[in-house]
Amino acid sequence: MERIAITCLQSFLKALNLIMGIVGISMILYGIWMIRVWQRDMEGQSFDDFCSINPWFICSFIGIGVTFCLITCLGHIAAASANGFCLSFYMLITCLLLLLETAIAADIQLNSEWEKDLPDDPTGRFHDFKKFVKSNFDIFKWIGIWIISAQVSSALLAMALRALGSNQGYSYDNDGEFLSDRLPLINHQVQAPAYVIGDPPFAAKYDPVKPTAYAWNTNK
Repeated sequence: MERIAITCLQSFLKALNLIMGIVGISMILYGIWMIRVWQRDMEGQSFDDFCSINPWFICSFIGIGVTFCLITCLGHIAAASANGFCLSFYMLITCLLLLLETAIAADIQLNSEWEKDLPDDPTGRFHDFKKFVKSNFDIFKWIGIWIISAQVSSALLAMALRALGSNQGYSYDNDGEFLSDRLPLINHQVQAPAYVIGDPPFAAKYDPVKPTAYAWNTNK
C-alpha cells in the first residue's frame, strides 16, 4: 500500500512539475520572438549602435524561462528517483522561488513607482510587454494563480514523498536488522559437528625390540 502511495505521489509531482516546464518553454520562445523583432527594428543601423544597446529585458526574460526549465528537470529527477537529497534540494529551490515571486508581486502592488527601479529598456520590448499584460490582465492573473498553485503543490508533494521514502527505507533497514533473529525460528536446523581426521589418542608406538607386541596392539 505504501508503494502504491509513493507511485501516485511521483506521478502527481511530475504532472505539476510539467507546468513549470511549459511556462519556461513559452518564455524562451517568446524571448526568441522578441529578439527577432528587435533585430528587424535594428536593420539599417551601424554595428556599433547595435552593440551599444543592452537588451536586459529580453535576456532576463529568456533567463527566467531557462531557470524554469532547469527546475522542471530537477523536479522530474527528484520525483523519479524519490531520493531524499534531491527532494530536499527541489523543495529549497521551489520555496526560494516562491519567496522571490511574492516579494516582486508585493513590490508591484505596494510601490506605485516600481518602474523607476528598473533600468531603461532601449529595445522597447518591456513597454510592449507591459501593454500586452494590461490588455489581457484577467488571463495573466489566472495564469499567475495557476503557476503559484502548481509550485506550492509541488513543494507539498515533494515533502510528502520524502517522508514516505524515508519511512520505507527505515522499514527496510529494520527488516534487514531482525532478519538474522527470525531465520532460526523459520528454519531451525541443528548443524552436525565437524569431524577431525587425525591419529587416535591412544595409538601404539612401534617398538623395534618387541615387534610382535606392536602387531598385537594394532590388531587389537
